[in-house]
Amino acid sequence: MPGKIFKLTRPVGFKTLIRTLKGYRMTERFSIEDKEFELVTEITDLEEGERSVSGIYAKDSVTFIYYHGKYIPTPKTTETYFNFTARKNDILLVVLQEKWTAKRIASELSRIIFGAKGYITETEIAPEDLKAFHDQNPRGTKVSFFERVAQNIDKLSLYGPDLIEASLFEDYSSKANLWYIVATSRKYGHVVGITRNGIVVIFNKVTPKEYIEFVVNEVFPIIT
Repeated sequence: MPGKIFKLTRPVGFKTLIRTLKGYRMTERFSIEDKEFELVTEITDLEEGERSVSGIYAKDSVTFIYYHGKYIPTPKTTETYFNFTARKNDILLVVLQEKWTAKRIASELSRIIFGAKGYITETEIAPEDLKAFHDQNPRGTKVSFFERVAQNIDKLSLYGPDLIEASLFEDYSSKANLWYIVATSRKYGHVVGITRNGIVVIFNKVTPKEYIEFVVNEVFPIIT
């Protein structure tokens, strides 16, 4: 299950957040040849927690299916689970989608909540904090990806047996920035890929709520 973590750069209370998101619905007409569709973008299934708000961002679109020599326009709805969770000094947003779709939805949520795009931005994990996640269960790390290794080496990856050799991993960690790892969480047992720009992929089967629980408890603490 893929997802991406964002940060709200402007303060907002949860009552305001819920009031703004609740009942949001926009429609537009799409016509092609002799067909016309009403496409809806809406927010549904809002659920308030102690320090969180989650819901579904649903968006209609038209796709074209090839059928006996013709492309038939067909409407479809894409539903995306999202979650806002408050930390001590800020609010983080998790959007359960691939990178570019997640960024588009985060931008739309910024427009809905604040009236303009740009108030929900990407997050960052420091190289040393990503390494600290690896250090919790070193033998559970399956892949590590480094950037800015040396003057003539921009990127380098270690896989499988190479990672068991702790001195090799430590050597590259001291020379380069750790950008991405695939590791097994010691606490949850999930196999996860974590990138320093807040992309988190859980490779084993989980529900959206299980994904959020993991991210809030294991990844939020290393988000700057």
